[in-house]
Amino acid sequence: MNAPLVRIDGLTKTFAADAPAAIETLTTQVRAGQVTGLVGPDGAGKTTLMRLIAALLTPSAGRIEVCGLDVATQGPAIHDTIGYMPQRFGLYEDLTVMENLRLYADLRGLPDSARHATYERLLAFTDLARFTGRLAGALSGGMKQKLGLACAMLRSPKLLLLDEPSVGVDPISRRELWRMVYALIEDGVGVVWSTAYLDEAENCAEVIVMNAGRVLYQGDPKAMTAQMAGRVYQAHGAGVERRALLARALTAPQVIDGVMQGEAIRLVMAEGAASPDASVIGAPPETRIEPAVPRFEDAFVAALGGVPKHPLTPPARKDFSDTRIAPVEARGLTRRFGDFIAADDISFSIRRGEIFGLLGPNGAGKSTTFKMMCGLLRPSAGEALVDGLDLYKAPSAARAQLGYMAQKFSLYGDLSARQNLEFFAGAYGLSGARRREAVAHAIETFDLAPYAKTNAGELPLGYKQRLALSCAIMHEPPVLFLDEPTSGVDPLTRREFWAYINAMVGRGVTVMVTTHFMDEAEYCDRVALIYRGRSIAIGTPEALQNSVRTDERPQPTLEDAFITLVEARENAQKEAA
Repeated sequence: MNAPLVRIDGLTKTFAADAPAAIETLTTQVRAGQVTGLVGPDGAGKTTLMRLIAALLTPSAGRIEVCGLDVATQGPAIHDTIGYMPQRFGLYEDLTVMENLRLYADLRGLPDSARHATYERLLAFTDLARFTGRLAGALSGGMKQKLGLACAMLRSPKLLLLDEPSVGVDPISRRELWRMVYALIEDGVGVVWSTAYLDEAENCAEVIVMNAGRVLYQGDPKAMTAQMAGRVYQAHGAGVERRALLARALTAPQVIDGVMQGEAIRLVMAEGAASPDASVIGAPPETRIEPAVPRFEDAFVAALGGVPKHPLTPPARKDFSDTRIAPVEARGLTRRFGDFIAADDISFSIRRGEIFGLLGPNGAGKSTTFKMMCGLLRPSAGEALVDGLDLYKAPSAARAQLGYMAQKFSLYGDLSARQNLEFFAGAYGLSGARRREAVAHAIETFDLAPYAKTNAGELPLGYKQRLALSCAIMHEPPVLFLDEPTSGVDPLTRREFWAYINAMVGRGVTVMVTTHFMDEAEYCDRVALIYRGRSIAIGTPEALQNSVRTDERPQPTLEDAFITLVEARENAQKEAA
């Protein structure tokens, strides 16, 4: 067995005397030559633990040794031994790729004699040699993460700490990051990989599952997943009623988790519970319920006690289901930036009460298309319509029909949660009693009362996302645009969001969403796959999966479909050239 690179004994970290400990009496080890996954809900202590290992924080109690060095007394020596890639993009966006590498080489004290060979090795390793002159701010999400990884590896570290490196990164770039990390493992480097993507935890040799600063489990992720044998099922045949069926099923005490999985509903039962039947979950008798293969995410949610039994659900105050006009429509949308065509002749129509997903690799034109549909970017050609109104001919009337939640937290960090709600209520034209009612309703529905007086910039990530969504729907719009609404958010919070979104869709609200979570894309009724500015596939998630089914791959995932379709288009374009 590989020797420990990190030894932690009785570690406690507190930031205030009257606050709960961020890390409490934690004892664990991290070994060389493998990837150790660090998973847990928001506020579990993952980033705090990373920063303690990196000697950026000192323990309140207990001891940490990194490569035989004491964090409390030998911090500078540890900094020379490890590589650390923080959760937020920590590079300089107004410097080029090469300028960032040179700056970090200066900061890390890399000798001049070693620089040329190191730059060449890292640029080849990350496939960034073609982009040395590009500004970091102009890189796609995947390339930004590769550049961050290159900067963290300038001194050939023994230990590499990666804090959620794949947040906001498409499935193809995620696989490339993992290939690079496995190459490092072969050289004996130890890697700690913090992640919100629980399918990634299955790629780790070991996982440390944390909650409230404590370790719930440490060991082989496959062993943790195996504990769920006989407790996971799929319900088929609910059709258009599957969202309502999922909501009913989650109220049953025997059901501790449930998610959409294409046309099916995936259910996780409490330990010792009997197999579910249609009556238990409130399903029609013809519903077919079959055992399913457990996933690590099933075990993770079970370890946290299951999903809350009181999810965020909106009251049925407005019903939009009777409107006959297509609520969202793109007609030949094209956007040029000089000679570059970011979006090329994209067309689609979204039905009332439908969730429509925009998927695509970083830099494929997905965000450009989304911004044109929201009225944030004027098309070079074509039309973007909301409830039959052209966003650029009748902008005020069209925008009154939509709500928009940005990918990055875009509220006012220096205003409290309540002040943000009051501001956006006013911006949407609400006043007097209606404004007060809308603010009170948002605080109650999204459980914001404990944070109503807290500045938005200081909120936990999950509550930032709740506040952003509540601000987007203050005026109860019939159309909702969500740009990666749960990026970086833990699975329990994602489930809360989708329970709320599903309830809105049940009232006829139309949703267009971008996401890099392929399991999240399965909540969509249809998806459009965008690549190199063109729409290369539109259909239900099941249709896209069926389109790549083979004898060798009889049950492809949506991620398999995403990657296969993109690679097929790439190969076709190479052959045509």
